Amino acid sequence: MQKVVEIYFQDIDKNNDLLEFAENIIRTCFKEEKLENLNFYISVTLTTPKIIHKLNKEYRNVDRPTDVLSFPMFEKIEIDEIIAKQVKNIIPEVLGDIVISVEKVKEQAIEFGHSFEREFAYMLVHGFYHIIGYDHIEEEDKRIMREKEEVVLTKLKQIR
Repeated sequence: MQKVVEIYFQDIDKNNDLLEFAENIIRTCFKEEKLENLNFYISVTLTTPKIIHKLNKEYRNVDRPTDVLSFPMFEKIEIDEIIAKQVKNIIPEVLGDIVISVEKVKEQAIEFGHSFEREFAYMLVHGFYHIIGYDHIEEEDKRIMREKEEVVLTKLKQIR
């Protein structure tokens, strides 16, 4: 089975259950978007509010911590072409990087009244859709992105 995600733990303890859970989430995203056989992968870093704050300030000029950051390597039109052509890379290639503040995910799970797993899954799926070119600035784009996120989250519920 092709590896679709590289997961790093930065300044937090490695958690094998979280690692396995994250791999399953990304694999589900790849399958949903027909990327699972194209030799792409995503890099995911699980980290602290301090580190994500620094990255948010450096790359977005926003001086506060956040829950998730996404750094795509391709434009949406390029991703759409890749998916349409279904041409497998010879060498594995990164689609982008996602950084998640695990502590922020825990806080938001409590705030929104649902499980850590549900919030973590949402952050990862949300980050994935940013990586492949979706956004939520315009209302119509937000609707499309949310619908795609909900499809994957529903499939994840069925898998668990």
